[in-house]
Amino acid sequence: MSVKLELFRQMVKSVPAYADFLKRNKIYPKNIGSDVDLKNVPAMSKKNYLRLYPLEKLCLGGALKDKGVVYTATSGSTGKPFYFPRDKLLENQYAVWGERFLENISGNKKPSILLIDCLGMGVWIGGLITYQAFKILAENGRPLSIITPGTNKQEVFQSLRNISHKYEMTILCGYPPFIKDILDESQSEGINLKKLNLKLLFAAEAFSEKFRDYVAAKAGIKNVLIETANIYGSADLGAMAIETPISIFIRRQALKNKKLFQALFGGIDKVPTLAQFNPLFTDFESEDGNILCTGRSVLPLFKYAIGDHGGVIKLKEMVEIFKREGMDLSKLAVRVGIKNSLKLPFVYVYERADFSVKLYGAIIYPEHIKPALLHGSVSEALTGKFTLETVHDEKHNEGLQIHIELRTDKQVDSKLSEKICNLIVDSLLSKNAEYADMAGKRAGHIPKLKFWPYEHPDYFKKGGKQKWVK
Repeated sequence: MSVKLELFRQMVKSVPAYADFLKRNKIYPKNIGSDVDLKNVPAMSKKNYLRLYPLEKLCLGGALKDKGVVYTATSGSTGKPFYFPRDKLLENQYAVWGERFLENISGNKKPSILLIDCLGMGVWIGGLITYQAFKILAENGRPLSIITPGTNKQEVFQSLRNISHKYEMTILCGYPPFIKDILDESQSEGINLKKLNLKLLFAAEAFSEKFRDYVAAKAGIKNVLIETANIYGSADLGAMAIETPISIFIRRQALKNKKLFQALFGGIDKVPTLAQFNPLFTDFESEDGNILCTGRSVLPLFKYAIGDHGGVIKLKEMVEIFKREGMDLSKLAVRVGIKNSLKLPFVYVYERADFSVKLYGAIIYPEHIKPALLHGSVSEALTGKFTLETVHDEKHNEGLQIHIELRTDKQVDSKLSEKICNLIVDSLLSKNAEYADMAGKRAGHIPKLKFWPYEHPDYFKKGGKQKWVK
């Protein structure tokens, strides 16, 4: 019996909500006897599953465990949090990925390492699960120390200034734009990064290869394939996949070769995150371009539409795609110093298909901004329609740009623009705890507003459905 089929049967037997979910969808478990039959099982989501049942009914055994459970919260599109309980299983899985990263950057040696955990340390998953995973590695013999300043910049600088030089290697782990800020500002803080043998571990959002090259140069990193990695994770199932040297190499090759890019990712204009996953931990599949993930936890998920879109490429398929383009992937990997590639499948991901953007690790939903543009003091000038976009300047600084539609024959002066901006920020701070904790701590959290005439074809085309996110 496959791991996936085994989990399905366990959920049918032990998760009351899932048994009812299948019944409502007229799926009879006795008819599901193979992996092929699992194709008939409907996908679940927050909307059609998680938010329809009491939390305990979603968990194994139909009850919340009373020992070892850690909760993670997400803001959600309405601002109402959803709580994901987890136990040590997800921490141990993350530890496996963490150990692989340490092996890549350390080779056959075991240097003393300081991990600076710059991820949010509140009710969100990133900071705490990273600490717990690497603590497992330290307890298992890795000469590894951990400090947890979270998103407190001055504490990160203090760690770099006062502690890092005592170790042979330092890993900065955090949200990409936050890590960039640290690297950009370290010189003015009197910190010589080139002496610290820095490595970079990212999480929470995607970034470009130009961004990777930029931060690598700032950090003094020589081999971006080995000394950097981005984790594809979620509050739902922890660290689900990770960039590996071979996946980074493939992504960079695809950017140089349009035919290869097309063969891998299809006709799209965004560069996806490409990571490898272990199906025994979290399994991925793609249905109509939507990423579905399956994994065990206190709250197990089966064919769960996480809100991202993309696809899955098996290792054998990846090798064949390169071969069709006249390239031998194995030989190319050896040529660039990748000797021990993981024999695992790949998942490529375009983030947040569920009408949201990310800013500094915070997920921003249109619902968090709509009330501000309907406020009585500004509504006479605005239609209430807008489009969100995450933008980057020439120095790769991240920002939020909001395209706003004006009413017919209306204009906005600097005073009204400032008022609208303040209303938006106030709404975000009150409705989005992630924004308040993460994005709100940096100067760049103030959105940039761009006003457009009524029914402008670029963003507010007449008769079309409003696209809230670009």
